[in-house]
This record gives sequence, structure tokens and C-alpha cells, in this order.
Amino acid sequence: ELWREEVTKMGAEEFPDIELHHLYVDAAMMEVVRDPRQFDVVVTENTFGDIMSDCAAVIAGSLGMLPSASLGAPNKEGRRHAFYEPIHGCAPDIAGKGIANPLATMLSFAMAMRYSFERPDDAALLESAIANTLAAGIRTTDIAGDVASSVSTIEMGDAVLAELDRLGGT
Repeated sequence: ELWREEVTKMGAEEFPDIELHHLYVDAAMMEVVRDPRQFDVVVTENTFGDIMSDCAAVIAGSLGMLPSASLGAPNKEGRRHAFYEPIHGCAPDIAGKGIANPLATMLSFAMAMRYSFERPDDAALLESAIANTLAAGIRTTDIAGDVASSVSTIEMGDAVLAELDRLGGT
């Protein structure tokens, strides 16, 4: 009940132009699977958020595609503490095998550039480089599917960096 009250209060005071709906976690997950485009943002506590984000990874194709951010409240200067990471965490079971998808880590860095370092143009450039790399058909094993050949972790990173250079990134 406290969570619902605080989120409702914050929504009304700080985000009055954003439509707010409260859902139970099972209904929310059903709606995410049924029609993910209806959500711009999902706000939840940690346990439910972790479960929901892992389940929603199927929409993106893999846990290796999803960044995450834990953002603290802004201080008096408008700055906030934040932590960015791929939703899969460090994935120790595949460490050193060259099969990890580095895109969630790169997208987490793009979020940091946007929300912590106030560099939205650099974030957008990195996101474009990733999108263009994927559009070119380059895939790691987790998202290659049956029809595509796959590249290693390093090869995917190199492909994104090459595209970033092509786009004019430094």
C-alpha cells in the first residue's frame, strides 16, 4: 500500500503529464507479453522488476540485449547516484567463452551517458551504431537464430566500434 501511495503522489507532483496505471505483477507481466508497446516505462520494486525484466527479455530476443539503470533521487544540485548494468548481470557461466552478447553493456553505457553524464548526443550516437550493426545482420549466438551465422563477443564489439567510427564518433 505504501508503494502505491508514494508512486501515485510522485506521479501527480513530479510527472503530471504521464498517465499512471497500477497493475498487480501477474497482470502487468501478462500485458507486457501481450502488448509491450503500450508501456513506455514500468516502475516497480526490485524483486518484481528483476523477474519482469528477465521475462520481457524474450521480446528483445535475449537477456544480452537489455540494459538497466537504478537511479537515485536527484539531490539539491539535480545530480543523482546511479548504477548501470545489463539485466543479465556479469553472467559468470559464460565468462571467457567469447559467446556473451556485449550489446546490453554498451546500451547500459549509453544510458549512463544520457542520464549521468548529460551527453545525450553521445548516447544517441552509440545507440545508432548498435542499431546499424544489427541492421547489417551481425549477431552474437544468443540472437543469431537458425538463419544467421554468429560472431564472438569481441567481433560484435569491434563491429559496433567500426560503425561508431563510420558515424563520426570519437
